Amino acid sequence: MKNPQVIDATTRRWRAALFLFMLATGVSMASWVARTPAVRDALDVTTGAMGLVLFGLSIGSMAGVLASGGLVRRHGGRSVITLGAALLVAGLLVIAGGAALEVSGGVFGGLALFGAGMGLAEVAFNIEGAAVERAVGRPVLPVLHGCFSLGTVVGALLGMGLTALRFPVGWHLAAIALAVAAAGAWTVRAVPAGTGREEPEAADDHAGGGGWRAQVAVWRDRRLVLIGLIVLAMAFAEGSANDWLPLLMVDGHGTSATAGSLTFMLFAVAMTTGRFTGGPLLVRYGPAAVVRASAVIAAVGVALVVFSSSALLAGAAVVLWGLGASLGFPVTISAAGEGVRNASARVAAVSTAGYAAFLVGPPSLGFLADHVGLRNAMVVVLVLLGGAALITGALRTLEREAGPVPQGDRCAAG
Repeated sequence: MKNPQVIDATTRRWRAALFLFMLATGVSMASWVARTPAVRDALDVTTGAMGLVLFGLSIGSMAGVLASGGLVRRHGGRSVITLGAALLVAGLLVIAGGAALEVSGGVFGGLALFGAGMGLAEVAFNIEGAAVERAVGRPVLPVLHGCFSLGTVVGALLGMGLTALRFPVGWHLAAIALAVAAAGAWTVRAVPAGTGREEPEAADDHAGGGGWRAQVAVWRDRRLVLIGLIVLAMAFAEGSANDWLPLLMVDGHGTSATAGSLTFMLFAVAMTTGRFTGGPLLVRYGPAAVVRASAVIAAVGVALVVFSSSALLAGAAVVLWGLGASLGFPVTISAAGEGVRNASARVAAVSTAGYAAFLVGPPSLGFLADHVGLRNAMVVVLVLLGGAALITGALRTLEREAGPVPQGDRCAAG
Protein backbone atom coordinates (compact mmCIF):
# COMPACT_ATOMS: atom_id res chain seq x y z
CA MET A 1 0.00 0.00 0.00
CA LYS A 2 1.43 3.35 -1.05
CA ASN A 3 1.79 6.31 1.28
CA PRO A 4 -1.58 7.76 2.35
CA GLN A 5 -2.75 10.72 0.30
CA VAL A 6 -4.68 13.79 1.37
CA ILE A 7 -8.32 12.84 0.77
CA ASP A 8 -10.37 15.42 -1.13
CA ALA A 9 -14.07 15.95 -0.43
CA THR A 10 -15.23 13.95 -3.46
CA THR A 11 -13.20 10.89 -2.54
CA ARG A 12 -14.23 11.17 1.10
CA ARG A 13 -17.89 11.22 0.05
CA TRP A 14 -17.28 8.29 -2.32
CA ARG A 15 -15.77 6.24 0.50
CA ALA A 16 -18.51 7.17 2.98
CA ALA A 17 -21.19 6.18 0.46
CA LEU A 18 -19.66 2.73 0.01
CA PHE A 19 -19.50 2.27 3.78
CA LEU A 20 -23.13 3.30 4.23
CA PHE A 21 -24.54 1.04 1.55
CA MET A 22 -22.55 -1.97 2.71
CA LEU A 23 -23.96 -1.35 6.19
CA ALA A 24 -27.46 -1.25 4.69
CA THR A 25 -26.97 -4.50 2.76
CA GLY A 26 -25.75 -6.22 5.93
CA VAL A 27 -28.83 -5.05 7.82
CA SER A 28 -31.11 -6.25 5.02
CA MET A 29 -29.52 -9.69 4.82
CA ALA A 30 -29.61 -10.26 8.58
CA SER A 31 -33.19 -8.95 8.75
CA TRP A 32 -34.27 -11.61 6.29
CA VAL A 33 -32.34 -14.37 8.07
CA ALA A 34 -33.75 -13.38 11.48
CA ARG A 35 -37.33 -13.49 10.17
CA THR A 36 -36.99 -16.78 8.26
CA PRO A 37 -38.93 -18.75 10.93
CA ALA A 38 -41.74 -16.18 10.82
CA VAL A 39 -41.88 -16.41 7.02
CA ARG A 40 -42.01 -20.22 7.21
CA ASP A 41 -44.90 -20.00 9.68
CA ALA A 42 -46.71 -17.47 7.50
CA LEU A 43 -46.36 -19.73 4.46
CA ASP A 44 -47.33 -22.78 6.54
CA VAL A 45 -44.82 -25.05 4.75
CA THR A 46 -42.59 -27.90 5.89
CA THR A 47 -38.87 -27.47 6.44
CA GLY A 48 -38.18 -29.27 3.17
CA ALA A 49 -40.53 -26.97 1.26
CA MET A 50 -38.94 -23.96 2.91
CA GLY A 51 -35.58 -25.26 1.66
CA LEU A 52 -36.93 -25.06 -1.89
CA VAL A 53 -38.11 -21.50 -1.26
CA LEU A 54 -34.65 -20.57 0.05
CA PHE A 55 -33.11 -21.96 -3.13
CA GLY A 56 -34.28 -18.76 -4.83
CA LEU A 57 -31.67 -16.82 -2.86
CA SER A 58 -28.88 -19.15 -4.04
CA ILE A 59 -29.98 -18.95 -7.68
CA GLY A 60 -30.21 -15.17 -7.63
CA SER A 61 -26.93 -14.69 -5.77
CA MET A 62 -24.90 -16.85 -8.14
CA ALA A 63 -26.47 -15.20 -11.19
CA GLY A 64 -25.64 -11.75 -9.82
CA VAL A 65 -22.07 -12.67 -8.86
CA LEU A 66 -21.32 -14.27 -12.22
CA ALA A 67 -22.78 -11.37 -14.21
CA SER A 68 -21.36 -8.49 -12.17
CA GLY A 69 -17.76 -8.45 -13.37
CA GLY A 70 -18.70 -8.30 -17.05
CA LEU A 71 -21.33 -5.64 -16.44
CA VAL A 72 -18.84 -3.48 -14.53
CA ARG A 73 -16.31 -3.74 -17.36
CA ARG A 74 -18.99 -2.72 -19.85
CA HIS A 75 -20.92 -0.05 -17.94
CA GLY A 76 -18.87 0.89 -14.84
CA GLY A 77 -19.41 0.21 -11.16
CA ARG A 78 -21.98 2.94 -10.50
CA SER A 79 -24.41 1.55 -13.08
CA VAL A 80 -24.11 -1.95 -11.64
CA ILE A 81 -24.59 -0.69 -8.08
CA THR A 82 -27.72 1.17 -9.25
CA LEU A 83 -29.13 -2.03 -10.75
CA GLY A 84 -28.12 -4.06 -7.70
CA ALA A 85 -29.76 -1.61 -5.30
CA ALA A 86 -32.97 -1.61 -7.34
CA LEU A 87 -33.11 -5.41 -7.31
CA LEU A 88 -32.39 -5.49 -3.56
CA VAL A 89 -35.28 -3.14 -2.83
CA ALA A 90 -37.62 -4.91 -5.25
CA GLY A 91 -36.69 -8.28 -3.77
CA LEU A 92 -37.38 -7.18 -0.20
CA LEU A 93 -40.76 -5.74 -1.20
CA VAL A 94 -41.72 -8.90 -3.08
CA ILE A 95 -40.65 -11.06 -0.11
CA ALA A 96 -42.71 -8.86 2.20
CA GLY A 97 -45.73 -9.13 -0.08
CA GLY A 98 -45.31 -12.88 -0.53
CA ALA A 99 -45.14 -13.41 3.23
CA ALA A 100 -48.17 -11.17 3.87
CA LEU A 101 -50.21 -12.93 1.17
CA GLU A 102 -48.85 -16.38 2.17
CA VAL A 103 -47.60 -17.12 -1.35
CA SER A 104 -44.50 -19.35 -1.45
CA GLY A 105 -43.80 -18.54 -5.10
CA GLY A 106 -43.76 -14.85 -4.27
CA VAL A 107 -41.17 -15.34 -1.54
CA PHE A 108 -39.09 -17.52 -3.88
CA GLY A 109 -39.17 -14.84 -6.59
CA GLY A 110 -38.39 -12.10 -4.10
CA LEU A 111 -35.40 -14.02 -2.80
CA ALA A 112 -34.14 -14.51 -6.36
CA LEU A 113 -34.36 -10.76 -6.98
CA PHE A 114 -32.78 -10.00 -3.60
CA GLY A 115 -29.92 -12.45 -4.21
CA ALA A 116 -29.28 -11.09 -7.71
CA GLY A 117 -29.09 -7.56 -6.36
CA MET A 118 -26.76 -8.64 -3.57
CA GLY A 119 -24.45 -10.49 -5.96
CA LEU A 120 -24.30 -7.62 -8.45
CA ALA A 121 -23.65 -5.03 -5.77
CA GLU A 122 -21.05 -7.04 -3.81
CA VAL A 123 -18.65 -7.52 -6.73
CA ALA A 124 -19.11 -3.94 -7.91
CA PHE A 125 -18.44 -2.68 -4.38
CA ASN A 126 -15.17 -4.61 -4.20
CA ILE A 127 -14.07 -2.98 -7.45
CA GLU A 128 -15.07 0.46 -6.16
CA GLY A 129 -13.40 -0.19 -2.80
CA ALA A 130 -10.15 -1.26 -4.47
CA ALA A 131 -10.25 1.93 -6.55
CA VAL A 132 -10.69 4.03 -3.41
CA GLU A 133 -7.72 2.23 -1.83
CA ARG A 134 -5.55 3.13 -4.81
CA ALA A 135 -6.74 6.74 -4.59
CA VAL A 136 -6.14 7.23 -0.85
CA GLY A 137 -3.20 4.86 -0.33
CA ARG A 138 -4.60 3.15 2.78
CA PRO A 139 -6.70 0.05 3.56
CA VAL A 140 -10.38 0.52 2.75
CA LEU A 141 -11.74 -2.93 1.86
CA PRO A 142 -11.44 -4.39 5.40
CA VAL A 143 -13.53 -1.54 6.82
CA LEU A 144 -15.93 -1.80 3.87
CA HIS A 145 -16.56 -5.47 4.65
CA GLY A 146 -16.60 -4.58 8.34
CA CYS A 147 -19.57 -2.34 7.64
CA PHE A 148 -21.41 -5.31 6.15
CA SER A 149 -20.54 -7.40 9.22
CA LEU A 150 -21.69 -4.60 11.52
CA GLY A 151 -24.90 -4.42 9.53
CA THR A 152 -25.52 -8.13 10.07
CA VAL A 153 -25.16 -7.65 13.83
CA VAL A 154 -27.56 -4.68 13.80
CA GLY A 155 -30.01 -6.51 11.57
CA ALA A 156 -29.92 -9.65 13.71
CA LEU A 157 -30.58 -7.68 16.90
CA LEU A 158 -33.38 -5.74 15.23
CA GLY A 159 -34.88 -8.95 13.88
CA MET A 160 -34.78 -10.66 17.26
CA GLY A 161 -36.40 -7.65 18.92
CA LEU A 162 -39.21 -7.37 16.39
CA THR A 163 -39.75 -11.13 16.53
CA ALA A 164 -40.15 -10.92 20.31
CA LEU A 165 -42.71 -8.11 19.78
CA ARG A 166 -44.47 -10.21 17.13
CA PHE A 167 -44.15 -7.35 14.67
CA PRO A 168 -45.51 -8.37 11.22
CA VAL A 169 -42.67 -9.66 9.06
CA GLY A 170 -44.11 -8.01 5.93
CA TRP A 171 -44.02 -4.52 7.45
CA HIS A 172 -40.55 -5.18 8.87
CA LEU A 173 -39.04 -6.12 5.49
CA ALA A 174 -40.90 -3.30 3.73
CA ALA A 175 -39.36 -0.79 6.17
CA ILE A 176 -35.91 -2.25 5.54
CA ALA A 177 -36.52 -1.95 1.79
CA LEU A 178 -37.21 1.78 2.18
CA ALA A 179 -34.03 2.22 4.23
CA VAL A 180 -31.98 0.39 1.58
CA ALA A 181 -33.58 2.53 -1.14
CA ALA A 182 -32.58 5.71 0.68
CA ALA A 183 -29.02 4.50 1.22
CA GLY A 184 -28.77 3.36 -2.39
CA ALA A 185 -30.00 6.69 -3.77
CA TRP A 186 -27.39 8.62 -1.79
CA THR A 187 -24.67 6.14 -2.71
CA VAL A 188 -25.35 6.32 -6.45
CA ARG A 189 -25.03 10.11 -6.36
CA ALA A 190 -21.73 9.93 -4.46
CA VAL A 191 -20.00 7.22 -6.54
CA PRO A 192 -18.18 8.56 -9.63
CA ALA A 193 -19.15 7.22 -13.03
CA GLY A 194 -16.96 4.81 -14.96
CA THR A 195 -14.99 3.02 -12.21
CA GLY A 196 -13.94 -0.38 -13.53
CA ARG A 197 -15.13 0.28 -17.08
CA GLU A 198 -12.79 -1.34 -19.57
CA GLU A 199 -11.22 0.97 -22.10
CA PRO A 200 -11.15 -0.18 -25.74
CA GLU A 201 -7.36 -0.51 -25.78
CA ALA A 202 -7.52 -2.67 -22.66
CA ALA A 203 -10.08 -4.92 -24.30
CA ASP A 204 -7.73 -5.38 -27.24
CA ASP A 205 -5.13 -6.83 -24.86
CA HIS A 206 -7.43 -9.76 -24.09
CA ALA A 207 -7.65 -12.54 -26.61
CA GLY A 208 -10.95 -12.04 -28.37
CA GLY A 209 -11.82 -8.80 -26.56
CA GLY A 210 -13.93 -8.28 -23.48
CA GLY A 211 -16.79 -10.19 -21.90
CA TRP A 212 -16.36 -13.62 -20.39
CA ARG A 213 -13.10 -14.18 -22.26
CA ALA A 214 -11.58 -11.16 -20.56
CA GLN A 215 -12.58 -12.52 -17.18
CA VAL A 216 -11.02 -15.89 -17.99
CA ALA A 217 -7.87 -14.34 -19.50
CA VAL A 218 -6.72 -12.81 -16.21
CA TRP A 219 -6.40 -16.29 -14.69
CA ARG A 220 -3.36 -16.93 -16.90
CA ASP A 221 -1.36 -15.12 -14.23
CA ARG A 222 0.00 -17.74 -11.80
CA ARG A 223 0.07 -15.23 -8.94
CA LEU A 224 -3.61 -14.47 -9.44
CA VAL A 225 -4.41 -18.19 -9.37
CA LEU A 226 -2.71 -18.47 -5.97
CA ILE A 227 -4.58 -15.38 -4.75
CA GLY A 228 -7.80 -16.98 -5.95
CA LEU A 229 -7.04 -20.12 -3.96
CA ILE A 230 -6.42 -18.05 -0.83
CA VAL A 231 -9.69 -16.16 -1.18
CA LEU A 232 -11.51 -19.43 -1.84
CA ALA A 233 -10.22 -20.89 1.43
CA MET A 234 -10.92 -17.78 3.50
CA ALA A 235 -14.41 -17.32 2.04
CA PHE A 236 -15.13 -20.99 2.70
CA ALA A 237 -14.12 -20.55 6.34
CA GLU A 238 -16.40 -17.54 6.74
CA GLY A 239 -19.31 -19.10 4.88
CA SER A 240 -19.08 -22.35 6.84
CA ALA A 241 -19.61 -20.47 10.08
CA ASN A 242 -22.51 -18.51 8.63
CA ASP A 243 -24.23 -21.69 7.42
CA TRP A 244 -23.40 -24.21 10.11
CA LEU A 245 -22.13 -22.67 13.35
CA PRO A 246 -25.42 -22.63 15.32
CA LEU A 247 -26.23 -26.20 14.25
CA LEU A 248 -22.64 -27.24 14.94
CA MET A 249 -22.98 -26.09 18.54
CA VAL A 250 -26.45 -27.63 19.00
CA ASP A 251 -25.84 -31.01 17.35
CA GLY A 252 -22.11 -31.27 17.88
CA HIS A 253 -21.81 -29.96 21.43
CA GLY A 254 -25.32 -30.40 22.79
CA THR A 255 -26.04 -26.74 23.51
CA SER A 256 -29.50 -25.18 23.42
CA ALA A 257 -30.77 -23.44 20.30
CA THR A 258 -30.49 -20.10 22.11
CA ALA A 259 -26.86 -20.79 22.98
CA GLY A 260 -26.20 -21.75 19.36
CA SER A 261 -27.63 -18.44 18.16
CA LEU A 262 -25.62 -16.49 20.72
CA THR A 263 -22.47 -18.30 19.60
CA PHE A 264 -23.10 -17.19 16.04
CA MET A 265 -23.62 -13.63 17.30
CA LEU A 266 -20.22 -13.88 19.01
CA PHE A 267 -18.69 -14.97 15.69
CA ALA A 268 -20.29 -12.01 13.89
CA VAL A 269 -19.01 -9.56 16.50
CA ALA A 270 -15.50 -11.03 16.20
CA MET A 271 -15.65 -10.67 12.41
CA THR A 272 -16.75 -7.05 12.72
CA THR A 273 -14.03 -6.26 15.26
CA GLY A 274 -11.31 -7.82 13.12
CA ARG A 275 -12.31 -5.87 10.04
CA PHE A 276 -12.49 -2.50 11.80
CA THR A 277 -9.17 -2.92 13.62
CA GLY A 278 -7.12 -4.62 10.89
CA GLY A 279 -6.02 -1.50 9.00
CA PRO A 280 -3.00 -0.61 11.17
CA LEU A 281 -1.80 -4.23 11.04
CA LEU A 282 -1.92 -4.17 7.25
CA VAL A 283 0.01 -0.91 7.09
CA ARG A 284 2.68 -2.21 9.47
CA TYR A 285 3.10 -5.84 8.40
CA GLY A 286 1.68 -6.08 4.89
CA PRO A 287 -1.05 -8.35 3.47
CA ALA A 288 0.99 -11.55 3.24
CA ALA A 289 1.90 -11.65 6.93
CA VAL A 290 -1.57 -10.57 8.06
CA VAL A 291 -3.43 -13.16 5.99
CA ARG A 292 -0.98 -15.89 7.01
CA ALA A 293 -1.55 -15.10 10.69
CA SER A 294 -5.30 -14.84 10.06
CA ALA A 295 -5.44 -18.28 8.47
CA VAL A 296 -3.53 -19.81 11.39
CA ILE A 297 -5.73 -18.08 13.99
CA ALA A 298 -8.90 -19.19 12.20
CA ALA A 299 -7.56 -22.74 11.95
CA VAL A 300 -6.89 -22.82 15.70
CA GLY A 301 -10.43 -21.64 16.35
CA VAL A 302 -11.96 -24.23 14.01
CA ALA A 303 -9.80 -26.99 15.51
CA LEU A 304 -10.97 -26.16 19.04
CA VAL A 305 -14.60 -26.13 17.91
CA VAL A 306 -14.18 -29.47 16.14
CA PHE A 307 -11.99 -31.41 18.57
CA SER A 308 -12.74 -29.91 22.00
CA SER A 309 -15.05 -31.91 24.24
CA SER A 310 -16.02 -28.76 26.15
CA ALA A 311 -18.96 -26.78 24.78
CA LEU A 312 -17.76 -23.74 26.71
CA LEU A 313 -14.28 -23.89 25.16
CA ALA A 314 -15.75 -24.49 21.71
CA GLY A 315 -18.04 -21.50 22.13
CA ALA A 316 -15.15 -19.29 23.17
CA ALA A 317 -13.05 -20.55 20.25
CA VAL A 318 -15.45 -19.04 17.72
CA VAL A 319 -13.87 -15.69 18.62
CA LEU A 320 -10.60 -16.97 17.10
CA TRP A 321 -12.52 -18.36 14.14
CA GLY A 322 -14.20 -14.98 13.56
CA LEU A 323 -11.08 -12.86 14.06
CA GLY A 324 -9.05 -15.14 11.80
CA ALA A 325 -11.63 -15.20 9.02
CA SER A 326 -12.35 -11.47 9.16
CA LEU A 327 -9.51 -10.04 7.07
CA GLY A 328 -8.75 -12.84 4.62
CA PHE A 329 -11.46 -12.08 2.06
CA PRO A 330 -11.14 -8.25 1.79
CA VAL A 331 -7.35 -8.18 2.06
CA THR A 332 -6.91 -10.82 -0.64
CA ILE A 333 -9.25 -8.98 -2.99
CA SER A 334 -7.30 -5.78 -2.37
CA ALA A 335 -4.00 -7.53 -3.17
CA ALA A 336 -5.42 -8.84 -6.45
CA GLY A 337 -5.79 -5.34 -7.83
CA GLU A 338 -2.82 -3.54 -6.31
CA GLY A 339 -0.09 -2.23 -8.57
CA VAL A 340 -1.29 -3.88 -11.79
CA ARG A 341 -2.72 -2.51 -15.03
CA ASN A 342 -5.84 -4.66 -15.35
CA ALA A 343 -6.86 -4.13 -11.74
CA SER A 344 -10.65 -4.07 -12.13
CA ALA A 345 -10.79 -7.30 -14.11
CA ARG A 346 -8.55 -9.03 -11.58
CA VAL A 347 -10.58 -7.79 -8.61
CA ALA A 348 -13.78 -8.93 -10.34
CA ALA A 349 -12.34 -12.38 -11.06
CA VAL A 350 -11.10 -12.95 -7.50
CA SER A 351 -14.32 -11.55 -6.03
CA THR A 352 -16.35 -13.94 -8.16
CA ALA A 353 -14.23 -16.90 -7.04
CA GLY A 354 -14.58 -15.87 -3.41
CA TYR A 355 -18.33 -15.39 -3.51
CA ALA A 356 -18.78 -18.67 -5.39
CA ALA A 357 -16.87 -20.44 -2.62
CA PHE A 358 -18.86 -18.53 0.02
CA LEU A 359 -22.23 -19.43 -1.50
CA VAL A 360 -21.67 -22.93 -2.93
CA GLY A 361 -18.90 -24.47 -0.81
CA PRO A 362 -20.33 -24.49 2.72
CA PRO A 363 -23.68 -26.09 1.75
CA SER A 364 -21.73 -29.01 0.29
CA LEU A 365 -20.49 -29.79 3.81
CA GLY A 366 -24.01 -30.93 4.59
CA PHE A 367 -23.66 -33.90 2.24
CA LEU A 368 -20.37 -34.87 3.86
CA ALA A 369 -21.86 -34.41 7.32
CA ASP A 370 -24.50 -37.03 6.52
CA HIS A 371 -21.68 -39.60 6.44
CA VAL A 372 -19.12 -38.38 8.98
CA GLY A 373 -21.01 -35.92 11.20
CA LEU A 374 -20.92 -32.13 11.12
CA ARG A 375 -17.95 -31.73 13.46
CA ASN A 376 -15.80 -34.08 11.39
CA ALA A 377 -16.92 -32.43 8.15
CA MET A 378 -15.41 -29.17 9.40
CA VAL A 379 -11.96 -30.74 9.00
CA VAL A 380 -12.28 -29.67 5.35
CA VAL A 381 -12.21 -26.05 6.56
CA LEU A 382 -9.05 -26.79 8.54
CA VAL A 383 -7.32 -28.28 5.49
CA LEU A 384 -8.21 -25.31 3.32
CA LEU A 385 -7.00 -22.81 5.92
CA GLY A 386 -3.73 -24.69 6.29
CA GLY A 387 -3.21 -24.66 2.53
CA ALA A 388 -3.96 -20.93 2.34
CA ALA A 389 -1.37 -20.18 5.05
CA LEU A 390 1.30 -21.88 2.93
CA ILE A 391 0.77 -19.76 -0.19
CA THR A 392 0.26 -16.27 1.25
CA GLY A 393 3.56 -15.19 -0.33
CA ALA A 394 1.46 -14.49 -3.43
CA LEU A 395 0.01 -11.49 -1.59
CA ARG A 396 3.36 -9.69 -1.32
CA THR A 397 3.43 -6.53 -3.40
CA LEU A 398 6.47 -5.59 -5.44
CA GLU A 399 6.99 -2.54 -3.29
CA ARG A 400 5.37 -1.72 0.05
CA GLU A 401 5.91 1.52 1.83
CA ALA A 402 4.69 1.80 5.41
CA GLY A 403 2.89 5.02 6.16
CA PRO A 404 1.10 6.52 9.13
CA VAL A 405 -1.64 4.44 10.66
CA PRO A 406 -4.94 5.69 9.21
CA GLN A 407 -7.42 7.12 11.67
CA GLY A 408 -11.14 7.64 11.47
CA ASP A 409 -12.16 4.99 8.91
CA ARG A 410 -15.66 4.13 10.07
CA CYS A 411 -18.98 3.38 8.40
CA ALA A 412 -20.30 6.50 6.71
CA ALA A 413 -17.52 8.60 8.27
CA GLY A 414 -16.95 11.82 6.47
